[in-house]
Amino acid sequence: MTADAAEGHDWGKSDFEDVYDRPDPRAYFTRLRPLDYRIPHHAQPVYRALAEERARRAPSRPPGTVVDLCCSYGVNAALLNHDLTLADLYGHYTGPAAAALTTEELARRDREFYAARRRADAVPVVGVDASPRAVAYARDVGLLDAAFAVDLETADACPDLARAVENAWLITVTGGLSYIGPRTFDRVLTHAPRDVQVAAFALRTVDYGPIAGVLRDHGLVTETSPELHPQRRFTDDAEQRRTVARVTALGMDPAGYEAEGYYYARYYHSGPVEPLS
Repeated sequence: MTADAAEGHDWGKSDFEDVYDRPDPRAYFTRLRPLDYRIPHHAQPVYRALAEERARRAPSRPPGTVVDLCCSYGVNAALLNHDLTLADLYGHYTGPAAAALTTEELARRDREFYAARRRADAVPVVGVDASPRAVAYARDVGLLDAAFAVDLETADACPDLARAVENAWLITVTGGLSYIGPRTFDRVLTHAPRDVQVAAFALRTVDYGPIAGVLRDHGLVTETSPELHPQRRFTDDAEQRRTVARVTALGMDPAGYEAEGYYYARYYHSGPVEPLS
């Protein structure tokens, strides 16, 4: 049973767990490309802007760590720290050249691919995900500086993860809030600095209130905007019907959004009332 099911938030979202348990990302991108999965594309400029703002406001501070929850194969790290777009990644992993390679050959190619596109302002990224193969691949090809295969809904942070989080200035998550909730954030924030920020994209089917409550308990104030971002197409009519029903039950209008065939997500930013200098 997923964490969402345990919390009573299992509204019938299609299962993609099989693509996270592969030795490399090709199945992940091949499965999601026809569904026009695009939320990392919307997150890319947001996360870069936060990194640039931090560098401007505190140029003398050491480069802190970004902790990416539900990081899978390191997609957010790839887009944050490299001169790449999500479309580039789809092309890179779904083309015939990639299909002809073994996992070891693909990993060698990826190390060169990402190293050649590394940005001068790249920041350290720690990845957390329940899928050991996904995080291992992202670490192996250089997207993650450290990787932890752990489900923080059911287990506390290990000592190494706790130490990694101590240097975090930003916690990110895109697409993962169907699987994690308040327990994960509580366990991460227990070890994070007081001035850490949280930048999350949550589907409208997710009630972000309980998460915001935990963040508030840790001294972080959450803000959002009315703008909605398309996340992906529905896998079938049944998933769309279930999602429309879920959105309606939460008091929102699916007209023009989920009713048109896409999941939609909202961006939430949380930070201290008075950021530390």
